[in-house]
Amino acid sequence: MEPAAAQIPLELKGVSKVYSVSRGYFKKDGQLHAVKKIDLKLKSGEVLGLVGESGCGKSTLAKLLLGLIAPSVGEVRVHGQSYASHDRIWISERIQPVFQDPHSSLNPRKSVREIVTAPLRVHKSGDPENWDKRVTETLDLVGLPRRLMDSYPSQMSGGQRQRVAIARALILRPRIVICDEPTSALDVSVQSQILNLLMDLRKELSLTYLVISHDLSVIEHIADRIAVMYLGRIVEEAPAREIFSRPRHPYTKALLESVLSPNPELGVPDVHLAGEFPNPLEPPTGCSFHPRCPMAQGDCSGTEPQERIEGEARIACMHYDSGGGQFMADAKP
Repeated sequence: MEPAAAQIPLELKGVSKVYSVSRGYFKKDGQLHAVKKIDLKLKSGEVLGLVGESGCGKSTLAKLLLGLIAPSVGEVRVHGQSYASHDRIWISERIQPVFQDPHSSLNPRKSVREIVTAPLRVHKSGDPENWDKRVTETLDLVGLPRRLMDSYPSQMSGGQRQRVAIARALILRPRIVICDEPTSALDVSVQSQILNLLMDLRKELSLTYLVISHDLSVIEHIADRIAVMYLGRIVEEAPAREIFSRPRHPYTKALLESVLSPNPELGVPDVHLAGEFPNPLEPPTGCSFHPRCPMAQGDCSGTEPQERIEGEARIACMHYDSGGGQFMADAKP
C-alpha cells in the first residue's frame, strides 16, 4: 500500500449522483442532483462528522461510500483503490455501516448469533468452527454478555440492539465505519453510552469513522472534523473546534444558531433564514443557498461559488474573504 493511501483511507473525487425523476405523462422527467461535485478525504484514524438538514444528500453520500450505488460522475477510492475496479464484497470487507434504527436494521427472526455471524458466512471468512469464538470476542468488545447470543432483537433494549448492529459491522474487522444517525433512535440516556463505545472502539481497533447526523451535539461530542452539506454540496469543511467557535459559512452559522439551549429563559432559537428548504428538482441558480441567506448579494443568484481555502478550512461562499477571515458584506442591500 502506498503511504498516501494509508493516510487517506477513503476519498471522493468530483463525485455527483443524479437521478431521473418522473413528473408524470405530460412533463419531462426531472433531474435530481442528490450529490453534486463532492471532494472529500477521510483521514486515517479520524472522526469526520457530516451534518445538514434532511434531504441535503447525506444518506445518498453514505450509499456511495458503501458501494451500494455508483456515482454518476467522479470516483470513490478506498485505500487508494477505485470502487469501479472492485465488487461490493471487496468493498464491504474494508468499510461497514451502522444504521440509524437497530429495530429495523436487524432481522427479527434471527438470533444475535446468526445476525453477527452473517458477514462471516457471506464472505466465507475463516473456519466455520471458529465463528462462535469470533462472535463472542466481538460481543465482548461491544459490551454485550455472551448469554445474549441466542436472544432475538425483540428481547433486547434499544441500546443492546445497537450494540448488536455495531458487533455485526465489526466482525470482519473493517478499518472504516459509516455511522448513519447511530443514536437518533435511542433514548437520551443511552445515546452517550453508544457514543462512548464508538470512541473506545476507535482507539482499540484503530478505526476511522464517518458519522452522519443532524444532531450537532452528537457531532460536537465525537468529531475531529466536520463537513456541512446543503442541497447536495459541501458548503463548509473545517476542524470541529473551528466550526463551533468560528463558523464561516452563513448556513453553518444558521445551523448552530438553531440548536436548542438548555437555558429555558432563551426560548426557541430564531434561525434567521428566509423561506423553506428548496425543491431539489428545481434548485436555485447560482449559489443554492442564496434565497435563504441573510448575507446574499445580487451576484449570488447568478454565479456558483468557488471554494475558498483558509488554513484547514474550505468554504463555498463567494462573499467570504479568506484573507480577512470575515464576510465582505453583512447583509442584503
